[in-house]
Amino acid sequence: MLAVAVMAVTALGLIAGQLWTAREARAMSMREHAAWIADSVAEAVSAPSANDAALNAWRSRAATLLPGGDASVIGIGGVSAARVTWTAPRNAPHAADDVIDKPEPCGGVDAPVGLSCVALAFVK
Repeated sequence: MLAVAVMAVTALGLIAGQLWTAREARAMSMREHAAWIADSVAEAVSAPSANDAALNAWRSRAATLLPGGDASVIGIGGVSAARVTWTAPRNAPHAADDVIDKPEPCGGVDAPVGLSCVALAFVK
């Protein structure tokens, strides 16, 4: 009976480890996509023939690749930043007071609660 209990606890630990690994791999994949989109936005906007169509194309791509994804360009003291935000379900609070982790600043602006963010600074 003791051996069955030890096996059950070990199996539950292994399952929890696999779930954590899968969740972190998905989060890393989303951060990678966001960094790729931010880099592309920075290149598109800093090009000599830049226009709003390029930014809108990358916004739609962010919305396609990331849950609740959005791309924008913000200006901070003479330097521009390409910012990509997306919904991070595991960070979203269940209630208004249920925020465990404060959002990290992203591009000089606090990211809204429940959103993850990647910012890439560039000069036009």
